[in-house]
Amino acid sequence: MAAFTHHIFVCCNQRSAGHARGCCDPDGSERLRNLFKAEVKKRGLNPLVRANKAGCLDQCEQGPTVVIYPEAIWYGNVQPEDVPRIIDETIIGGKVIEELLIADELLNSKGQKNAHPSATEGDSR
Repeated sequence: MAAFTHHIFVCCNQRSAGHARGCCDPDGSERLRNLFKAEVKKRGLNPLVRANKAGCLDQCEQGPTVVIYPEAIWYGNVQPEDVPRIIDETIIGGKVIEELLIADELLNSKGQKNAHPSATEGDSR
């Protein structure tokens, strides 16, 4: 079998309501992951594209968080309505969706939050 072309990791970590860092899957339903799996299947992208549940990706303030490899594209504040667009534009089209992109300076910056950051000039991703 050929290697994956894309591997989508969807944070399904849960924290108690009102936690200071937030929670990517507050109701524990894994809804985003399930939506990604359904969209991948719907478009016939199996087995080359895989959507997996991930434990904490440690980008809680940016959550719900999704990371796509091999490109290492980090998306934050991903909502159910963003899933088809991510599949169409990023997975199929190869385009980074700037308004979902977690800015480099916010990755691993516990406590800082910037949901749906606007495109930053000079971003190399």
